[in-house]
Amino acid sequence: MPSLLPVADTHAAAPRVDLTGANLLRFVAVLAVLYSHISFYLIDDLGTGWWFIDVVHRTFIEVGGLNQHLSFFGVAIFMMLTGMLITRSAIRQEPGQFLLHRLGRILPAFWVAIFAAIVLVRLGINGMFSGQDGVSNVEAALSFVLGGFFLKPEVAVLGVTWTLAVQVVFYFSCVAARPVLRSVPIVMPMAGAAVCALVLLYNIYVPQPYSVPMLSKIAATMPAVFLGQILYLAWAGLAQKRWIVVALIAQVQLIQLATDFRVYWAGNRYLWTFFVITLCVVLIGRYNGPVTRWAVIRWTAQRSYAIYLVHTLILYRVYNVTVDSLGATGAVIAFLVATALVSEALYRWVEVPATRWVAARAEQLRERSKLAKERASALAQKGTPAPAPEGAPVPQVASSHVMVRRPSGSSLS
Repeated sequence: MPSLLPVADTHAAAPRVDLTGANLLRFVAVLAVLYSHISFYLIDDLGTGWWFIDVVHRTFIEVGGLNQHLSFFGVAIFMMLTGMLITRSAIRQEPGQFLLHRLGRILPAFWVAIFAAIVLVRLGINGMFSGQDGVSNVEAALSFVLGGFFLKPEVAVLGVTWTLAVQVVFYFSCVAARPVLRSVPIVMPMAGAAVCALVLLYNIYVPQPYSVPMLSKIAATMPAVFLGQILYLAWAGLAQKRWIVVALIAQVQLIQLATDFRVYWAGNRYLWTFFVITLCVVLIGRYNGPVTRWAVIRWTAQRSYAIYLVHTLILYRVYNVTVDSLGATGAVIAFLVATALVSEALYRWVEVPATRWVAARAEQLRERSKLAKERASALAQKGTPAPAPEGAPVPQVASSHVMVRRPSGSSLS
Protein backbone atom coordinates (compact mmCIF):
# COMPACT_ATOMS: atom_id res chain seq x y z
CA MET A 1 0.00 0.00 0.00
CA PRO A 2 1.46 3.41 -0.92
CA SER A 3 2.40 5.71 1.89
CA LEU A 4 -0.14 8.33 2.89
CA LEU A 5 2.60 10.70 4.02
CA PRO A 6 5.69 12.19 2.41
CA VAL A 7 7.42 12.24 5.80
CA ALA A 8 8.63 9.32 7.87
CA ASP A 9 7.70 10.53 11.30
CA THR A 10 5.18 13.19 12.25
CA HIS A 11 6.16 12.91 15.93
CA ALA A 12 8.74 15.60 15.15
CA ALA A 13 7.27 16.78 11.84
CA ALA A 14 4.27 18.95 12.56
CA PRO A 15 5.72 22.15 11.14
CA ARG A 16 4.39 25.56 11.87
CA VAL A 17 2.42 27.17 9.05
CA ASP A 18 2.46 30.95 9.30
CA LEU A 19 -1.16 32.03 8.91
CA THR A 20 -0.35 35.71 8.65
CA GLY A 21 -3.85 36.44 7.40
CA ALA A 22 -5.64 34.77 10.33
CA ASN A 23 -6.54 38.07 11.97
CA LEU A 24 -8.02 39.38 8.72
CA LEU A 25 -10.07 36.18 8.41
CA ARG A 26 -11.34 36.61 11.97
CA PHE A 27 -12.29 40.20 11.15
CA VAL A 28 -14.28 39.09 8.10
CA ALA A 29 -15.92 36.31 10.14
CA VAL A 30 -16.96 38.75 12.89
CA LEU A 31 -18.50 41.14 10.35
CA ALA A 32 -20.36 38.29 8.67
CA VAL A 33 -21.75 36.98 11.97
CA LEU A 34 -22.85 40.44 13.12
CA TYR A 35 -24.47 41.16 9.76
CA SER A 36 -26.20 37.78 9.71
CA HIS A 37 -27.94 38.32 13.05
CA ILE A 38 -28.84 41.94 12.27
CA SER A 39 -30.34 40.84 8.95
CA PHE A 40 -32.24 37.92 10.48
CA TYR A 41 -33.69 40.18 13.16
CA LEU A 42 -34.70 43.11 10.96
CA ILE A 43 -36.03 41.07 8.03
CA ASP A 44 -37.42 37.86 9.54
CA ASP A 45 -38.41 38.98 13.05
CA LEU A 46 -39.37 42.63 12.66
CA GLY A 47 -40.36 42.56 9.00
CA THR A 48 -38.61 45.88 8.40
CA GLY A 49 -35.36 46.52 6.56
CA TRP A 50 -32.18 48.55 6.28
CA TRP A 51 -30.39 50.02 3.27
CA PHE A 52 -27.18 48.12 4.05
CA ILE A 53 -29.05 44.81 3.98
CA ASP A 54 -30.34 45.68 0.50
CA VAL A 55 -26.79 46.33 -0.73
CA VAL A 56 -25.43 43.10 0.74
CA HIS A 57 -28.38 41.10 -0.58
CA ARG A 58 -27.92 42.32 -4.14
CA THR A 59 -24.14 41.87 -4.05
CA PHE A 60 -23.54 38.65 -2.14
CA ILE A 61 -26.84 36.75 -2.30
CA GLU A 62 -28.31 37.58 -5.70
CA VAL A 63 -25.00 37.91 -7.57
CA GLY A 64 -22.63 35.96 -5.31
CA GLY A 65 -25.03 33.06 -4.72
CA LEU A 66 -24.40 32.85 -0.96
CA ASN A 67 -26.95 31.92 1.69
CA GLN A 68 -29.71 34.33 2.67
CA HIS A 69 -28.48 36.71 5.43
CA LEU A 70 -24.95 35.37 4.73
CA SER A 71 -25.98 32.55 7.04
CA PHE A 72 -23.15 30.23 8.08
CA PHE A 73 -20.49 32.31 6.29
CA GLY A 74 -18.84 33.72 9.41
CA VAL A 75 -19.36 30.55 11.44
CA ALA A 76 -17.67 28.45 8.76
CA ILE A 77 -14.63 30.75 8.67
CA PHE A 78 -14.25 30.41 12.45
CA MET A 79 -14.61 26.62 12.17
CA MET A 80 -12.06 26.42 9.36
CA LEU A 81 -9.59 28.44 11.41
CA THR A 82 -10.13 25.99 14.26
CA GLY A 83 -9.18 23.08 12.02
CA MET A 84 -6.09 24.86 10.70
CA LEU A 85 -4.77 26.16 14.00
CA ILE A 86 -5.64 23.31 16.35
CA THR A 87 -4.41 20.32 14.36
CA ARG A 88 -0.73 21.12 14.89
CA SER A 89 -1.27 21.51 18.64
CA ALA A 90 -3.12 18.19 18.77
CA ILE A 91 -0.17 16.46 17.08
CA ARG A 92 2.55 18.00 19.22
CA GLN A 93 0.99 18.34 22.68
CA GLU A 94 0.15 15.65 25.20
CA PRO A 95 -3.63 15.05 25.47
CA GLY A 96 -3.96 16.56 28.94
CA GLN A 97 -1.96 19.63 28.02
CA PHE A 98 -3.89 20.00 24.76
CA LEU A 99 -7.31 19.85 26.44
CA LEU A 100 -6.20 22.18 29.23
CA HIS A 101 -5.15 24.79 26.70
CA ARG A 102 -8.25 24.42 24.54
CA LEU A 103 -10.94 24.19 27.21
CA GLY A 104 -9.21 26.70 29.44
CA ARG A 105 -9.28 29.13 26.55
CA ILE A 106 -13.01 28.93 25.85
CA LEU A 107 -14.76 27.97 29.08
CA PRO A 108 -14.30 30.98 31.42
CA ALA A 109 -15.72 33.56 29.00
CA PHE A 110 -18.42 31.09 27.95
CA TRP A 111 -19.52 30.58 31.57
CA VAL A 112 -19.68 34.34 32.18
CA ALA A 113 -21.76 34.84 29.02
CA ILE A 114 -24.13 32.00 29.96
CA PHE A 115 -24.55 33.43 33.46
CA ALA A 116 -25.33 36.86 31.99
CA ALA A 117 -27.85 35.32 29.57
CA ILE A 118 -29.66 33.50 32.39
CA VAL A 119 -29.80 36.66 34.52
CA LEU A 120 -31.16 38.72 31.60
CA VAL A 121 -33.85 36.11 30.93
CA ARG A 122 -34.92 35.92 34.56
CA LEU A 123 -35.03 39.70 34.86
CA GLY A 124 -37.29 39.83 31.81
CA ILE A 125 -34.81 41.96 29.84
CA ASN A 126 -34.04 39.33 27.20
CA GLY A 127 -35.99 36.34 25.94
CA MET A 128 -34.86 32.79 25.26
CA PHE A 129 -33.27 31.74 21.98
CA SER A 130 -35.65 28.79 21.84
CA GLY A 131 -39.38 28.44 22.33
CA GLN A 132 -39.52 28.51 26.14
CA ASP A 133 -40.72 31.50 28.10
CA GLY A 134 -38.03 31.00 30.74
CA VAL A 135 -35.33 28.66 31.95
CA SER A 136 -35.58 26.27 34.91
CA ASN A 137 -32.76 25.66 37.35
CA VAL A 138 -31.94 22.30 35.76
CA GLU A 139 -31.97 23.80 32.27
CA ALA A 140 -29.78 26.65 33.46
CA ALA A 141 -27.28 24.21 34.95
CA LEU A 142 -27.23 22.18 31.74
CA SER A 143 -26.57 25.34 29.75
CA PHE A 144 -23.17 25.72 31.42
CA VAL A 145 -22.11 22.42 29.80
CA LEU A 146 -23.98 22.93 26.50
CA GLY A 147 -26.53 20.36 27.65
CA GLY A 148 -29.58 22.42 26.73
CA PHE A 149 -28.88 21.94 23.02
CA PHE A 150 -29.31 18.18 23.38
CA LEU A 151 -32.72 18.34 25.06
CA LYS A 152 -35.95 17.80 23.12
CA PRO A 153 -37.26 20.41 22.65
CA GLU A 154 -33.97 22.25 22.59
CA VAL A 155 -33.35 24.80 25.33
CA ALA A 156 -31.09 27.64 24.22
CA VAL A 157 -30.38 30.41 26.68
CA LEU A 158 -27.59 31.74 24.41
CA GLY A 159 -28.13 30.43 20.91
CA VAL A 160 -24.76 31.18 19.31
CA THR A 161 -22.91 28.88 21.69
CA TRP A 162 -24.04 25.79 19.77
CA THR A 163 -20.85 26.23 17.72
CA LEU A 164 -18.79 25.52 20.85
CA ALA A 165 -20.28 22.02 20.84
CA VAL A 166 -18.71 21.56 17.39
CA GLN A 167 -15.34 22.76 18.65
CA VAL A 168 -15.44 20.57 21.77
CA VAL A 169 -16.33 17.53 19.65
CA PHE A 170 -13.34 18.32 17.44
CA TYR A 171 -11.01 18.71 20.43
CA PHE A 172 -11.94 15.33 21.87
CA SER A 173 -11.84 13.76 18.40
CA CYS A 174 -8.25 14.98 18.05
CA VAL A 175 -7.36 13.38 21.39
CA ALA A 176 -9.03 10.11 20.41
CA ALA A 177 -7.36 10.15 17.00
CA ARG A 178 -3.96 11.31 18.25
CA PRO A 179 -2.11 8.11 17.21
CA VAL A 180 -3.53 8.57 13.72
CA LEU A 181 -2.68 12.28 13.65
CA ARG A 182 0.91 11.43 14.59
CA SER A 183 1.32 8.78 11.90
CA VAL A 184 -1.16 9.19 9.02
CA PRO A 185 -2.99 12.45 9.82
CA ILE A 186 -4.97 12.66 6.57
CA VAL A 187 -6.98 9.67 7.78
CA MET A 188 -8.71 11.79 10.43
CA PRO A 189 -10.72 14.09 8.10
CA MET A 190 -11.61 11.14 5.86
CA ALA A 191 -12.75 8.98 8.78
CA GLY A 192 -14.45 12.00 10.33
CA ALA A 193 -16.53 12.53 7.19
CA ALA A 194 -17.64 8.89 7.33
CA VAL A 195 -18.62 9.13 11.01
CA CYS A 196 -20.56 12.36 10.40
CA ALA A 197 -22.41 10.73 7.49
CA LEU A 198 -23.42 7.86 9.78
CA VAL A 199 -24.71 10.38 12.33
CA LEU A 200 -26.86 12.05 9.66
CA LEU A 201 -28.21 8.70 8.50
CA TYR A 202 -28.94 7.69 12.09
CA ASN A 203 -31.01 10.79 12.80
CA ILE A 204 -32.87 10.47 9.50
CA TYR A 205 -33.85 6.81 9.70
CA VAL A 206 -34.07 6.11 13.44
CA PRO A 207 -37.50 6.73 15.04
CA GLN A 208 -37.91 10.24 16.43
CA PRO A 209 -37.81 9.43 20.17
CA TYR A 210 -34.28 8.05 19.75
CA SER A 211 -32.83 10.72 17.48
CA VAL A 212 -30.60 13.56 18.67
CA PRO A 213 -31.15 16.53 16.32
CA MET A 214 -28.19 18.51 17.68
CA LEU A 215 -25.84 15.77 16.55
CA SER A 216 -26.96 16.32 12.96
CA LYS A 217 -26.19 20.03 13.28
CA ILE A 218 -22.72 19.20 14.58
CA ALA A 219 -22.15 16.63 11.83
CA ALA A 220 -23.23 19.10 9.13
CA THR A 221 -20.83 21.74 10.48
CA MET A 222 -17.80 19.50 10.94
CA PRO A 223 -16.83 19.67 7.23
CA ALA A 224 -15.76 23.28 7.82
CA VAL A 225 -13.39 22.12 10.58
CA PHE A 226 -12.12 19.20 8.50
CA LEU A 227 -11.51 21.48 5.52
CA GLY A 228 -9.34 23.67 7.74
CA GLN A 229 -7.50 20.59 8.94
CA ILE A 230 -6.93 19.43 5.36
CA LEU A 231 -5.54 22.85 4.43
CA TYR A 232 -3.06 22.68 7.31
CA LEU A 233 -1.94 19.19 6.32
CA ALA A 234 -1.52 20.31 2.71
CA TRP A 235 0.44 23.47 3.59
CA ALA A 236 2.57 21.59 6.14
CA GLY A 237 3.38 18.83 3.66
CA LEU A 238 2.00 16.09 5.91
CA ALA A 239 -0.04 14.30 3.23
CA GLN A 240 0.34 13.52 -0.43
CA LYS A 241 -1.73 15.39 -2.98
CA ARG A 242 -3.84 12.43 -4.05
CA TRP A 243 -4.97 11.84 -0.47
CA ILE A 244 -5.67 15.53 -0.01
CA VAL A 245 -8.02 15.27 -3.00
CA VAL A 246 -9.70 12.17 -1.56
CA ALA A 247 -10.23 13.94 1.77
CA LEU A 248 -11.71 16.98 0.02
CA ILE A 249 -14.10 14.79 -1.96
CA ALA A 250 -15.22 13.14 1.29
CA GLN A 251 -16.15 16.55 2.72
CA VAL A 252 -18.01 17.50 -0.47
CA GLN A 253 -20.05 14.31 -0.26
CA LEU A 254 -20.85 14.96 3.40
CA ILE A 255 -21.99 18.54 2.64
CA GLN A 256 -24.16 17.29 -0.20
CA LEU A 257 -25.66 14.61 2.03
CA ALA A 258 -26.54 17.16 4.70
CA THR A 259 -28.05 19.42 2.04
CA ASP A 260 -30.15 16.60 0.57
CA PHE A 261 -31.43 15.66 4.03
CA ARG A 262 -32.22 19.35 4.72
CA VAL A 263 -30.08 19.45 7.81
CA TYR A 264 -28.90 22.97 7.03
CA TRP A 265 -31.14 25.79 8.15
CA ALA A 266 -30.82 28.47 5.44
CA GLY A 267 -31.56 26.88 2.07
CA ASN A 268 -29.55 24.69 -0.27
CA ARG A 269 -26.58 26.89 -1.21
CA TYR A 270 -24.20 25.41 1.33
CA LEU A 271 -21.90 23.58 -1.07
CA TRP A 272 -21.27 26.80 -2.98
CA THR A 273 -20.91 28.70 0.29
CA PHE A 274 -18.31 26.18 1.48
CA PHE A 275 -16.42 26.60 -1.80
CA VAL A 276 -16.36 30.40 -1.53
CA ILE A 277 -15.27 30.24 2.12
CA THR A 278 -12.49 27.77 1.35
CA LEU A 279 -11.30 29.97 -1.51
CA CYS A 280 -11.27 33.01 0.80
CA VAL A 281 -9.29 31.12 3.43
CA VAL A 282 -6.75 29.90 0.86
CA LEU A 283 -6.30 33.40 -0.57
CA ILE A 284 -6.27 35.31 2.73
CA GLY A 285 -4.86 32.75 5.20
CA ARG A 286 -1.22 33.35 4.29
CA TYR A 287 -1.59 36.92 3.09
CA ASN A 288 0.82 39.33 4.79
CA GLY A 289 -0.09 42.72 3.40
CA PRO A 290 -0.43 46.00 5.29
CA VAL A 291 -4.15 45.46 5.89
CA THR A 292 -3.37 42.64 8.32
CA ARG A 293 -1.57 45.13 10.55
CA TRP A 294 -4.35 47.70 10.81
CA ALA A 295 -5.28 48.43 14.42
CA VAL A 296 -9.00 47.79 13.86
CA ILE A 297 -8.20 44.38 12.37
CA ARG A 298 -6.00 43.38 15.30
CA TRP A 299 -8.46 44.71 17.89
CA THR A 300 -11.42 42.87 16.38
CA ALA A 301 -9.48 39.64 15.88
CA GLN A 302 -8.23 39.59 19.47
CA ARG A 303 -11.75 40.11 20.80
CA SER A 304 -13.54 37.99 18.20
CA TYR A 305 -14.51 35.29 20.70
CA ALA A 306 -15.89 37.82 23.19
CA ILE A 307 -17.81 39.60 20.43
CA TYR A 308 -19.23 36.29 19.28
CA LEU A 309 -20.44 35.43 22.77
CA VAL A 310 -22.11 38.70 23.73
CA HIS A 311 -23.45 40.35 20.58
CA THR A 312 -26.84 38.60 20.55
CA LEU A 313 -27.33 39.47 24.23
CA ILE A 314 -27.06 43.13 23.25
CA LEU A 315 -28.52 43.42 19.76
CA TYR A 316 -32.26 43.10 20.26
CA ARG A 317 -32.70 45.21 23.37
CA VAL A 318 -30.37 48.03 22.24
CA TYR A 319 -31.93 48.18 18.79
CA ASN A 320 -35.47 48.34 20.17
CA VAL A 321 -34.57 51.05 22.66
CA THR A 322 -32.74 53.30 20.17
CA VAL A 323 -34.38 52.77 16.76
CA ASP A 324 -37.21 55.28 17.30
CA SER A 325 -34.85 58.10 18.21
CA LEU A 326 -31.79 57.20 16.10
CA GLY A 327 -33.27 55.40 13.11
CA ALA A 328 -32.12 52.01 11.83
CA THR A 329 -28.55 53.09 11.03
CA GLY A 330 -28.14 54.88 14.35
CA ALA A 331 -29.58 51.92 16.24
CA VAL A 332 -27.14 49.55 14.53
CA ILE A 333 -24.24 51.88 15.40
CA ALA A 334 -25.44 52.00 19.02
CA PHE A 335 -25.52 48.20 19.05
CA LEU A 336 -21.98 48.00 17.66
CA VAL A 337 -20.67 50.48 20.25
CA ALA A 338 -22.34 48.61 23.13
CA THR A 339 -21.02 45.30 21.82
CA ALA A 340 -17.49 46.72 21.56
CA LEU A 341 -17.57 47.97 25.16
CA VAL A 342 -18.94 44.75 26.64
CA SER A 343 -16.56 42.64 24.55
CA GLU A 344 -13.61 44.72 25.72
CA ALA A 345 -14.61 44.13 29.33
CA LEU A 346 -15.04 40.39 28.81
CA TYR A 347 -11.73 40.17 26.99
CA ARG A 348 -9.70 42.18 29.52
CA TRP A 349 -11.24 40.91 32.74
CA VAL A 350 -12.02 37.29 31.85
CA GLU A 351 -10.29 36.03 28.71
CA VAL A 352 -6.83 37.50 29.31
CA PRO A 353 -6.55 36.50 33.00
CA ALA A 354 -7.92 33.02 32.26
CA THR A 355 -5.49 32.53 29.38
CA ARG A 356 -2.56 33.59 31.56
CA TRP A 357 -3.65 31.26 34.37
CA VAL A 358 -4.00 28.34 31.96
CA ALA A 359 -0.60 29.07 30.40
CA ALA A 360 1.03 29.20 33.85
CA ARG A 361 -0.67 25.99 34.93
CA ALA A 362 0.32 24.24 31.70
CA GLU A 363 3.93 25.35 32.19
CA GLN A 364 3.92 23.93 35.73
CA LEU A 365 2.58 20.61 34.49
CA ARG A 366 5.15 20.56 31.69
CA GLU A 367 7.99 21.21 34.14
CA ARG A 368 6.77 18.46 36.47
CA SER A 369 6.54 16.02 33.58
CA LYS A 370 10.01 16.99 32.42
CA LEU A 371 11.51 16.54 35.89
CA ALA A 372 9.80 13.17 36.31
CA LYS A 373 11.21 11.96 32.99
CA GLU A 374 14.70 13.22 33.86
CA ARG A 375 14.55 11.51 37.26
CA ALA A 376 13.39 8.24 35.72
CA SER A 377 16.13 8.46 33.09
CA ALA A 378 18.82 9.12 35.71
CA LEU A 379 17.66 6.17 37.81
CA ALA A 380 17.61 3.93 34.76
CA GLN A 381 21.19 4.91 33.88
CA LYS A 382 22.32 4.00 37.41
CA GLY A 383 20.58 0.68 37.16
CA THR A 384 18.27 1.59 40.03
CA PRO A 385 14.61 0.89 39.43
CA ALA A 386 12.33 3.87 39.62
CA PRO A 387 10.42 4.08 42.91
CA ALA A 388 7.02 2.43 42.88
CA PRO A 389 4.04 4.75 42.79
CA GLU A 390 2.63 5.69 46.15
CA GLY A 391 0.20 3.05 47.35
CA ALA A 392 1.54 0.32 45.04
CA PRO A 393 2.04 -3.11 46.68
CA VAL A 394 5.61 -3.94 47.63
CA PRO A 395 6.65 -7.42 46.52
CA GLN A 396 7.57 -9.70 49.44
CA VAL A 397 10.14 -12.48 49.41
CA ALA A 398 9.56 -15.50 51.65
CA SER A 399 12.35 -15.81 54.18
CA SER A 400 12.42 -19.63 53.93
CA HIS A 401 13.80 -19.31 50.40
CA VAL A 402 16.68 -17.04 51.33
CA MET A 403 20.08 -18.25 52.53
CA VAL A 404 22.54 -15.78 53.94
CA ARG A 405 26.16 -16.84 54.11
CA ARG A 406 28.20 -15.01 56.68
CA PRO A 407 31.65 -14.08 55.55
CA SER A 408 34.38 -15.10 57.96
CA GLY A 409 35.03 -12.59 60.66
CA SER A 410 31.81 -10.73 60.10
CA SER A 411 28.92 -10.28 62.42
CA LEU A 412 25.29 -9.62 61.87
CA SER A 413 23.45 -7.36 64.23
